[in-house]
Amino acid sequence: MSTHDLPDPRAPFCPAHLGTPLSPSATRVMLLGSGELGKEVLIALQRLGVETIAVDRYDQAPGQQVAHHARTITMSDAAQLRQLIELERPVLVVPEIEAIATEELQSLEAQGLVRVVPTARAARLTMDREGIRRLAAETLGLPTSPYVFADSLAQLQAAIDDQIGYPCIVKPVMSSSGKGQSKIDGPEDVAAAWAFAMAGGRVSHGRVIVEGFIDFDYEITQLTVRALGADGQIETHFCEPIGHVQVQGDYVESWQPHRMDPVALQRARDIAKAVTDDLGGQGLFGVELFVKGEQVWFSEVSPRPHDTGLVTLCTQVQSEFELHARAILGLPVDTRLRSPGASAVIYGGVEAQGVVFEGVADALSVPQTDIRLFGKPESFERRRMGVALAYDADVEVARTRAKDAASRVKVRTR
Repeated sequence: MSTHDLPDPRAPFCPAHLGTPLSPSATRVMLLGSGELGKEVLIALQRLGVETIAVDRYDQAPGQQVAHHARTITMSDAAQLRQLIELERPVLVVPEIEAIATEELQSLEAQGLVRVVPTARAARLTMDREGIRRLAAETLGLPTSPYVFADSLAQLQAAIDDQIGYPCIVKPVMSSSGKGQSKIDGPEDVAAAWAFAMAGGRVSHGRVIVEGFIDFDYEITQLTVRALGADGQIETHFCEPIGHVQVQGDYVESWQPHRMDPVALQRARDIAKAVTDDLGGQGLFGVELFVKGEQVWFSEVSPRPHDTGLVTLCTQVQSEFELHARAILGLPVDTRLRSPGASAVIYGGVEAQGVVFEGVADALSVPQTDIRLFGKPESFERRRMGVALAYDADVEVARTRAKDAASRVKVRTR
């Protein structure tokens, strides 16, 4: 398919054929962001015969190690982004992180030069918490926590004093995986929370969202897939809900399925469908929700695979990465659960480059487990370097085994 044959981005996408990589017939897909989640998407695309281009802000990112082509640019630089897309001419551009020049993507899509997954509008709205929160609460009328945006420490303090109160949550408007997020219990925590948010944002933005604290029972990720049905129209599919634990805003373990009240589950899916219908396009979305009894509140949405969804590598017939690859290419999807299971993060624990991993054989001796080491070239104390996976008919057994396996892997300097 040539770029001149691109369909309307609002119309369903289903190429007439998939080509041969590294040939004139190739179906070329570019990922913007090539970390551990992007790496799994790239592998899924390659299994379908797609020629892949992995883009990241640093060399030797995990996805760059497996893609046909590796490119390193500042993706938030509009000129660099346009130049690369015009040079590579992919049929699809798949954003995998937030720090991207999304206005330039909208311009490129409007000119018919590329199709953005799920759409350029969705990439722009969800790249920061402000766009998606205003869409959910103010446009769609979905239940959310009370919130205010602040551009300075003084505005943050005033928002807490006048509207939100204590306790509350402060997050950078642009960040991922909980980076820069903190809970404020009293006035003595405000300055530190502002500084932490400024340090944790994906890009220098100087803006935060402060949210009223919801006394929820648990939070889930509702993976939601928009894919073509047999009649050529978009259908919405749901995976079983994923429960997860976060520490300082970082996911540390997840499990699937998370047991839910049937009323709450239906409400969660109704909210997820409302948000993803508005965003449009095709692909997998990670919708985060708070739940208390039968009540459900929208939190966030990512128009891409979600870190808590790493558990699907051992639980589903098709992982979230395979679902995303199939959906964006207009292929059938299968969201069925194969087995309950769990994941647990393997952190770096050290500040070093070219680390080594000890205890992998010991970890894999835990029954019904698997390990993914991401291949990141540099380790940090709290950087996610791998994940342990476990499956069992009893999800609590799987959780115990996943954490056990993860604890046996030790990251060392050479």
